[in-house]
Amino acid sequence: MEKIVKFLREVRAEGSKVTWPSKEELIGSTIVTVVTTILVSIFIFIVDRALLTVFDLVFGG
Repeated sequence: MEKIVKFLREVRAEGSKVTWPSKEELIGSTIVTVVTTILVSIFIFIVDRALLTVFDLVFGG
């Protein structure tokens, strides 16, 4: 039981050292993440369609 209490105290101490982002930073990071995800998804879609077309031409699909 002592180990659990010690662990929880250490977790609380480490948690108080964390620098949390401001609301503006959080919104900015979220926008960057969403835009990047959309762009990568579009890129993968284009590459997938291009490869599908090439394979269809090569193998007569």
